[in-house]
Amino acid sequence: MSTRPRPESDEKTRPKPVTLPGLLALKRERQPVAMITAYDFPTALAVDEAGVDIVLVGDSGAMTVLGYDSTVPVTVDEMLTLTKAARRGVRRALLVGDLPFGSYEASDELAVATATRFVKEAGCDAVKLEGGSGVPLARAKAIIAAGIPVMGHVGLTPQTATALGGFKAQGRTAEGARRIADEARALQAAGCFCIVLEAIPAELTEQLMPSLDASLVIGIGAGPATDGQVLVLHDMVGLGSGGTAKFVKRYAELHGPLVDAVQRYAGEVRDRAYPGPEHSYAMPEAERERLDLG
Repeated sequence: MSTRPRPESDEKTRPKPVTLPGLLALKRERQPVAMITAYDFPTALAVDEAGVDIVLVGDSGAMTVLGYDSTVPVTVDEMLTLTKAARRGVRRALLVGDLPFGSYEASDELAVATATRFVKEAGCDAVKLEGGSGVPLARAKAIIAAGIPVMGHVGLTPQTATALGGFKAQGRTAEGARRIADEARALQAAGCFCIVLEAIPAELTEQLMPSLDASLVIGIGAGPATDGQVLVLHDMVGLGSGGTAKFVKRYAELHGPLVDAVQRYAGEVRDRAYPGPEHSYAMPEAERERLDLG
């Protein structure tokens, strides 16, 4: 096929990579951090060129790219394939790999082994896991102790959404809010460099932020008080046919133009309007005269 990966850049043109200390410096300076998802080479290339600070290869790719009904079925090998592709497109941003459901819960040893695969095989700078108490908290501690940076995730945690009553906002009662606050603080105490707060009331985030002074805090549907924001790329650019959450802002509508482009292509093929002479190769006249295929 005609499309090729971009050539390797030399050290003079390669952008300065985002680092964990650099991100925490942005927090101290109150400079908002932009995070986005990507799941393959072309989207990773685009979001990195756009200048985002963190690229997450989220298990949301199970739904947006692989077509599953939820994030639960996606495997480690599938996530590694997506993450390797994204790594080839990301030169500047910090790359975070999402540990899928079932890949870390059973033991500390399994958690460390899975996280290590994301670092060694896919080139991740850090990994993300969901939950901030009990088993997930213990696994986060084990992975951090093994020298791998961890991004935590509390509030609405899609891998366990069924147990939370479905895909809906969390922490809307005082008791629920305290639980989320306790989990976020526990993840910070465990050494997580970053904590994602998903689908929680803005008031909860505002009250929680002063106590989260050591970890970068990224929100998704958590109000404007966090250190930064994250969205699923396919949601914010209108790719795919699924519904979107209240917190999603559409910055583009790419599904329609994509369908239109393919429809026009298919129509031109059927009308024999494509390919035209400008898209075809020709033989030198002398060679054409010599050619006789019988």
